[in-house]
Amino acid sequence: MAHKKGQGSSRNGRDSNPQMLGIKLFGGQLARPGAIICRQKGTKWRAGRNVGLGRDWTIFSLIEGKVTFDQDGRRINVLPIETPAPAKA
Repeated sequence: MAHKKGQGSSRNGRDSNPQMLGIKLFGGQLARPGAIICRQKGTKWRAGRNVGLGRDWTIFSLIEGKVTFDQDGRRINVLPIETPAPAKA
């Protein structure tokens, strides 16, 4: 049995690439259709109204509107922006 390691053996030469997870658009911000609101692993945040859930659990907007959170910040919705009614002359 060898009492010394061979040349070039390294035990901790591994590193993984960052995954860039988390909230990308916060409450009150404007989301356009297809905009990524949240990247996650699993369903830490749940998809609510007017948002979609991708195959990798990415939550994205389906409409243009304002991002809102409910259920203690665990469900993400996008509410449409109310346009003011035109003034009558």
